[in-house]
Amino acid sequence: MLPPELRRYVEQHQPPASPLLERLRKETAALPRGGMLLSSDSGALIGLLVRALGARRALEVGTFTGFSSLVIALALPQDGRLVCCDLSEEWTAIARRYWREAGVEGRVELRLAPAAETLAALLAEQAPHGRATFDFALIDADKAGYLLYYERCLELLRPGGLLAIDNTLWGGQVADDRVQDDDTRSIRALNRRIRDDSRVEACLLTVGDGLTVVRKR
Repeated sequence: MLPPELRRYVEQHQPPASPLLERLRKETAALPRGGMLLSSDSGALIGLLVRALGARRALEVGTFTGFSSLVIALALPQDGRLVCCDLSEEWTAIARRYWREAGVEGRVELRLAPAAETLAALLAEQAPHGRATFDFALIDADKAGYLLYYERCLELLRPGGLLAIDNTLWGGQVADDRVQDDDTRSIRALNRRIRDDSRVEACLLTVGDGLTVVRKR
C-alpha cells in the first residue's frame, strides 16, 4: 500500500475526471459506507482499459452508488451496453440519477438480484449463441463471492476480453498470516487461483487497494 503522502501525489497527478464523476465521488465519500468507493487511480485505469479494448459489452458485479459503472458507461460507444449486478435499491438509486444526468442511462441495464443469480441468468442467455459475448468485466462486490464471480465472469468473457478485480490487496491484510477472517481468506484463494490459472494472463497491480487485471486467453 502507498504511504499517505505518495497516495496524495498520485491523486493530484491523475488527469482530471469529468465534473460529474468528481461530484459523484464527493457525494459517495460522504456516505456512511463511502470507504467502499473505487479509488481514483483504479477508476482512471478501468476507463483506459475499456477504451483501449474497444469494448462494446461490459459487465459489472457490484455497483454501489455507480462510480465505476459511470466510468465504464462513459468509455463505451453510443451503442455499447453495460450490465450491472447489485442488490441495493438505495445505493443504486444514486447511480441511476448520475447515469441519467450523464446521458448514459440507455447503455446501462441494472439487474437487482444476488449476483450469482444474475450471472447464471446471463450464462443461460448466452448459451443459445454458443459463444461468450462480453468484452470487459469488473468485480467489486462481496468478497466471499469472489471465486464464484471470477469463474462466471470468465465464462461470459470472449477470448481476449479483460476482467478487472478490485480490493485484491485488501488493505495489506492478504500478506498478514495473522489475519484469518473469511473475506481475507477468500481474496487469498482468488489470488492463488488466478496465479495458477492457465486460462488467463494476469497482473496483480498495486493500484488503489489492489487491482488485478486478467486477460482471457
